[in-house]
Amino acid sequence: MKIALAAGTRPEFIQLEPVIRELKKRDLESIFIHSGQHYDYEMDRIFFDEMHLPDPTHYLGIGSRLPGEQVGEMIIRSEPVFSSERPDLLLVTGDTNTALGVSLAAKKAKIEIGHMEAGMRSFDRSMPEEINRIIIDNISDYLFPPTVKGVENLRANGIVRNVCLSGDVMLDSILYYRGLIEKGSRTVDELSLDDGTYLLLTLHREANTDDRERLKNILSAISQAPFPVVFPIHPRTRQRIENFGFTLSENIHPIVPVGYFEFLRLLHRSRKILTDSGGVQKQAFFLSKPCITLRANTEWVETIENGWNILVDDDQEKILGAITDFNPRGSPDLSLFGHGQSSGKIIDAIGKYTGRS
Repeated sequence: MKIALAAGTRPEFIQLEPVIRELKKRDLESIFIHSGQHYDYEMDRIFFDEMHLPDPTHYLGIGSRLPGEQVGEMIIRSEPVFSSERPDLLLVTGDTNTALGVSLAAKKAKIEIGHMEAGMRSFDRSMPEEINRIIIDNISDYLFPPTVKGVENLRANGIVRNVCLSGDVMLDSILYYRGLIEKGSRTVDELSLDDGTYLLLTLHREANTDDRERLKNILSAISQAPFPVVFPIHPRTRQRIENFGFTLSENIHPIVPVGYFEFLRLLHRSRKILTDSGGVQKQAFFLSKPCITLRANTEWVETIENGWNILVDDDQEKILGAITDFNPRGSPDLSLFGHGQSSGKIIDAIGKYTGRS
């Protein structure tokens, strides 16, 4: 069996790494398509260096474009790859333009598709990611929802065939690399911070960064936090802050995006995390850190229901209230996302469904 894997953004690299490791362990043939959606060193190459990801078999070099152009170029540039390589299956994850564009090209080339993180829904169709998820789920042949709610959402969409409750490969990664995560943080040392005394902030979704008032509300609330705030700034977010003429307050410490392990060390040592990222919500949950989500909804409702995540949108009062008063008790129930063996379950299921191994 020959499996193609496609990625182009930080979350995709993180989620595909355990799968690539599993394929290598089983000596299964694979090709790795890198779309080039993220292309700065801090957003891309550092993951290959740190996680020992193999060099891409094919690099599409898409770069930064308008969403429609990006998806269109993904299709145009990946079609020849499928024509020449003829893999048995394409495996994608999540809700990015990379996952959508490459999946559409595979479907046209009559290549079967497996979708990790299938079935996750925010039920907000104003989010581009939500549209991507729905389309990918509906053209996929094999679906791997990480949670029971993902299975239920697929069933509500009429998708019941070849659905495998796999658990979350991101949990696989957290557990596998736990020893590296628990090492000291270079950034914490450089900023002369103590463990548990600072907040960690990530902010990148266009609904927050491209809307001047929303971005102003969020930054204004965080500027009033009674704690220092470490802020790895996404390149687009930095540009928007500059374009809008905003100045970060003294309690906010902007830094360049950091690698996977350094980010998790920062998260592990923080007091709380503020984020609009779906992946970071899960990472906080897996590392038992209170998560304040700067959105009105989330696809990861399990983290809310389990008491370790709270939605505050861009409401300044709610943001400040969560910073000071949101203190979950007990421990998060990681079993909601599996037991750290999701990569193996996915490869086993592909072998079962396709009759190949």
